[in-house]
Amino acid sequence: MQFTNQVKWSVSDFIVAGLLLLFTGLVLEFILRRLTATKHRIIAAIILFILLFIVWAELAVGIFGSPFAGN
Repeated sequence: MQFTNQVKWSVSDFIVAGLLLLFTGLVLEFILRRLTATKHRIIAAIILFILLFIVWAELAVGIFGSPFAGN
């Protein structure tokens, strides 16, 4: 929005992005506190970040065409 007119985020878009990052951070903290094996921590964190990316991409461009992506 600062560099081009092609991006039109509303206040709700910023709120959803913030909540998504907040909950991802909280879940990561929970994972790191519950799991003790380093290998399991790494695998769980990678899965969490893949899920974050999938949800973010769905909300951004609707890669799956779900109703919450605006399709």
